[in-house]
Amino acid sequence: MKKYLLFFAFFTLVFSACKKNNSTIMPAVDPAVQAKIDDDKIQAYLKANPSITATKDASGLYYQVITAGTGVNPTTKSTITVAYTGKYLDGTSFQTASNFTSVLGAGLIQGWQIGIPFVKTGGRILLIIPSALAYGPAGRDPIPPNTVLIFTIDLFAVQG
Repeated sequence: MKKYLLFFAFFTLVFSACKKNNSTIMPAVDPAVQAKIDDDKIQAYLKANPSITATKDASGLYYQVITAGTGVNPTTKSTITVAYTGKYLDGTSFQTASNFTSVLGAGLIQGWQIGIPFVKTGGRILLIIPSALAYGPAGRDPIPPNTVLIFTIDLFAVQG
């Protein structure tokens, strides 16, 4: 009898260790449905903030050029230096940087790759980025999954 109990306990332990924890997995959301949810949130944000006169890009990105800047527009191959503030739609800031340098097309979210080329050196732009052009359904600490992001970006330098 002890042999059977030991055998049962062993298999219970093995199979319970293999159990997946589904409590942190986000349910799959159809990308078109999420795009509509994001766009509705952005529209409500713009309605609540009438001083923002954002333009909607074909990608779904909303942007407002605050200061156009001078010189050349960056491309995805350009090295850019910027200052930025990232916020959620409720106005809570999640990140700021005063001297961030990167190649525009290298690892930056799509919203930046699409939006920053709308300004030149010395320019300032407001980007309202739907989740699919930011961190999508995966999110990225501290940004929750499927989160619309707002960035105010000052473009200091463009090389290349």
